[in-house]
Amino acid sequence: MHTLSQLKSGELLGIQRLTLSENLTSFPLEILSLADSLEILDLSHNQLTSLPKEFSQLKKLKIVFASNNCFETLPEILGQCENLEMIGFKSNRIHKVPTNALPKKLRWLILTDNHIESLPDSLGERPRLQKLALAGNRLKALPLTLAQSSNLELIRISANKLTEFPDQLLKLSKLAWFAFSGNPFCYSKLNIDSVPLLPASSFVLHNVLGQGASGIISRATWTKPQPTFPDEIAVKVFKGEVTSDGYPEDELQACLKTGNHQNIVRSLAQVNEAGYLALIMNLIPDNYSNLGLPPCFKSCTRDTFLAGFTLKIEQIAKIVTQMEDVLKHLHTNQVCHGDLYAHNTLYDENANIIFGDFGAASMYHMLTDEQSNAIKEIERRAFHHFIDDLLSICNEKDQQTLQFKMLKKMIH
Repeated sequence: MHTLSQLKSGELLGIQRLTLSENLTSFPLEILSLADSLEILDLSHNQLTSLPKEFSQLKKLKIVFASNNCFETLPEILGQCENLEMIGFKSNRIHKVPTNALPKKLRWLILTDNHIESLPDSLGERPRLQKLALAGNRLKALPLTLAQSSNLELIRISANKLTEFPDQLLKLSKLAWFAFSGNPFCYSKLNIDSVPLLPASSFVLHNVLGQGASGIISRATWTKPQPTFPDEIAVKVFKGEVTSDGYPEDELQACLKTGNHQNIVRSLAQVNEAGYLALIMNLIPDNYSNLGLPPCFKSCTRDTFLAGFTLKIEQIAKIVTQMEDVLKHLHTNQVCHGDLYAHNTLYDENANIIFGDFGAASMYHMLTDEQSNAIKEIERRAFHHFIDDLLSICNEKDQQTLQFKMLKKMIH
């Protein structure tokens, strides 16, 4: 985090990344003094409503974040930034996205949690677009031009007002991660009682085990003995508002519809009280750790891994076999995970996996057979990327083995 006083004093000259959060109500023009070096600008958590016309002087700027501000219109000046690739204006008040606001080199657009009802056709005319996050808006339709987005790999359109499934996305040859729950076209009567409903008073939360966009997972114990459940459990308490992937209620329903599988975090019970939504799950053993790390700016949609981390080909083959079975189970239950990644996978020293994080999951029992088959094909691509990412960290000595070549052949 930097300060305005540092910027004004000239102390920050030459930096490539600037982060300013000081309740700003206007854009500090001193930022323009960094035009020769600045590549990443983060102005999130301020009170900004506009950007000046001089903003386009930031010729080297590749990434701009302005989440949690007060913008009502996506600034048109962004479209004049010749090297701008990534735009993140999450949680503003945006209701208008002008045709000219989208730069030609756009790869990654985040407009989650705004008030957008429609998008310009120019969105589908950005050939480098790979990642598009639109959850939590008021979209009634998507531009038909998105059918031209041949490089689009990930899209989030959950928690909008779409009355019809956007078929223009289904023939995109690279689309692999797709979340669409919480739209009017999704709603159909479905009674999911696969686990019991319990009061929040049934358990006591202890230490936090992890947290994500949709909630916080904690270790917990029962307030009274529960003979049918293990003594120690994990509880995910949902945050209750729209997330980057959609509504927490949809995540809960997708988890319950998925049912039980040996390689999926097991749901034991649910809590659904006024202002309190939670999922009670099996506690994952301590000897499990994350298989991968989330994508970075450079990789965009592909997982990353700890430096120096490798796996033996036997481990990779076992992990892939398990994940393939998980995928079959999900699709048998008409659930699209939407986020099939190594970073959502836990593994132990024997290459046993536990798959989780259903924040981007969507049920598709309401879709036609043709649409359902397309959803399966989209997620199959994510599975192929999963294999490819694991092969990228295979021990060098194993890369000439028959197993390695067979797995490589699966994805080509």
